[in-house]
Amino acid sequence: MESLTPEQYRQMVKTVIDFKRLNGKLPESTVIDGCRITKKDYIDMIERVNKFYLEMGRNPGSVQIGSGDHPCPDTGKLLIH
Repeated sequence: MESLTPEQYRQMVKTVIDFKRLNGKLPESTVIDGCRITKKDYIDMIERVNKFYLEMGRNPGSVQIGSGDHPCPDTGKLLIH
């Protein structure tokens, strides 16, 4: 998985926010459709989506995962290109 659909992105953000509400801190990673996304990568994704929204006035059609090449530890697929 190289990117998230808008639905997957919303699911990721909800999971992160729910974890923060319950535990008082952000999770070290989150899993979406079998691929783990690290804290560094999901924070980067959220910042990029927020910037895109502010500049374009709409949400993106998809969101690239992270900023480097990281294989998904569960499936071995690349999370990003």
